[in-house]
Amino acid sequence: MIFGLLAVGETTVEGLLEGEDVLRTAEACRALGATIDRTGEGAWRIQGVGVGGLREPSGVLDFGNAGTGSRLMMGVVGGAGITATFDGDASLRKRPMRRILDPLTRMGAVVVSEAEGGRCPITLKGAQDPLPIEYRTPVASAQIKSAVLLAALNAPGRTTVIETEASRDHTEKMLRYFGATVTVTPEGDHGRRIVLDGRPELKAAHVVVPADPSSAAFPIVAALITPGSDIVVEGVMMNPLRTGLLTTLREMGADIVELNRRVEGGEDVADLRVRHSALTGVDVPAGRAPSMIDEYPVLAVAAAFATGETRMRGLQELRVKESDRLQAVADGLAANGVDHGIVGDDLLVRGGAGQAQGGGTVATHLDHRIAMSFLVMGLASRQPVAVDDRTMIATSFPAFEGLMQGLGARFSA
Repeated sequence: MIFGLLAVGETTVEGLLEGEDVLRTAEACRALGATIDRTGEGAWRIQGVGVGGLREPSGVLDFGNAGTGSRLMMGVVGGAGITATFDGDASLRKRPMRRILDPLTRMGAVVVSEAEGGRCPITLKGAQDPLPIEYRTPVASAQIKSAVLLAALNAPGRTTVIETEASRDHTEKMLRYFGATVTVTPEGDHGRRIVLDGRPELKAAHVVVPADPSSAAFPIVAALITPGSDIVVEGVMMNPLRTGLLTTLREMGADIVELNRRVEGGEDVADLRVRHSALTGVDVPAGRAPSMIDEYPVLAVAAAFATGETRMRGLQELRVKESDRLQAVADGLAANGVDHGIVGDDLLVRGGAGQAQGGGTVATHLDHRIAMSFLVMGLASRQPVAVDDRTMIATSFPAFEGLMQGLGARFSA
């Protein structure tokens, strides 16, 4: 949606996830001048206005629960010479935005107003002529990197983003796909240096969206922990910067087989055959976190059914997600009789056959991934698992309940 807004001409999209986060981002793109139409299930058409053609929105850009959409759009506005106010729901208002605003202000944007601690609602005045900068991200975050690169589209010269740990690289791939010049080279042992040539003319394109690994994680783990399961999840993105969960599950003994590997929309994808497996606890290194940061809650559920201890290291970033996910996961495990602990920023789960008693009600804190993860636990625990709210699941995976019911899950009213 965002690249369609910034490109000249008509961009078409197939396989779009029509969750609330994406639709809120689409509304923001409309407010900035794009013409957007839905042409079928998952099929959309975006008439863009170009990098320099954005109009100032007449009202607040309400992103609901969309942390990614809001942060990326701050980058767009930060380099566009227009002023916009960003807001969202109670969960989004708790999320820190200063890490996005800091590099944007270095490029010339001005934070007109903000809530305490750099949180929404935020009014941002973009730079008319943004400065190209060299910026080293403080944490491995594709959102920070992407915001800087999107602002840099309207900057003269070259902007450089340096990552000590490589984060997911979809923005770089999409920039190239739409016609920008982006150079990526190694930086240190695990990082990357990304250089963008400013002021390209992005050209409209046709995009096929692969299946999201973070959403695919739920039926994958459900199949692994539920006896008798044998499913195929189609068209899953296999970008190595997104497959940390698959690597970890295979280390635990998961029976996951790749079928029909191919390229779609500039990304490697494959169908995954997943069968019920006897899992064993493992030590998950902190360096793997950027490739699976959203999948730790459902990995904790898999670990509850694995023999022995699973230690997930370096999860400090989970504390600033839609909720304090680290604590929320621990509380959900406790409510359902799973032996666990938090040591610093590490989560320890001691699982095994019969360890997940179930029967508890999990406080989701408006977090869709907490809700889906513990509903998956209920498929294999001794007693059903309840969540206090499931309405927010629609923000990222509106088809979750229908898909899981099609595989045999049962939900109460």
